[in-house]
Amino acid sequence: MTLTDITTRLRAAERASGRAEGSVRLIAVSKVQPPERVEAVLDQGHRVFGENYVQEAAGKWPGWRARFGPVELHMIGPLQTNKAKLALDLFDAIHTLDRPSLATKLASLGQARGSLPQLFVQVNTGAEPQKAGVLPADLTAFLRDCRAMDISPIGLMCIPPEGEESTPHFAMLARMAADHGLSGLSMGMSGDFEAAIAQGATHIRVGSAIFGARSYPG
Repeated sequence: MTLTDITTRLRAAERASGRAEGSVRLIAVSKVQPPERVEAVLDQGHRVFGENYVQEAAGKWPGWRARFGPVELHMIGPLQTNKAKLALDLFDAIHTLDRPSLATKLASLGQARGSLPQLFVQVNTGAEPQKAGVLPADLTAFLRDCRAMDISPIGLMCIPPEGEESTPHFAMLARMAADHGLSGLSMGMSGDFEAAIAQGATHIRVGSAIFGARSYPG
């Protein structure tokens, strides 16, 4: 599959859901991809990318930004508190605000800098013990605490449990976002992004369907 194929499917899903064309941002997830694959997508004019690892992004994107111009970069993997400062230098959006200690760190950095990237709160919609994210029952209190620290998330993010139907989790996230006056919904990946768009996704995170299967270092 190619970037053009995914974009065509994205536009069709927008139309099928009665959404305006361009209302969903396609984040091309470039983590652990060979440079030539990422550069091929940059050459096609795409400028919205997602990375999971701060150090990997720091090693790649300053050079590509110098070569290709402005790129909108989204942090979509777990963010360690000790990497938060570097993340703020690199990313335009962070989708994985998932715990009080990270919120406190971001608040401190934001006050010093005068600004923060766009922030999404990661919600553990399946209440999976091994997975990061704020539990649905704790979201109201977490958002209240964030706002008390002058952090203003724009939306919510989720990764549905593997092997489960995604749509109920997307619908749950959309309801929670609406309840809290948040417009952003980061949900949907290569295998389920059309279902996410049907439930109101504003950002979808597609990697292997654009770039091909990842080859992780052994």
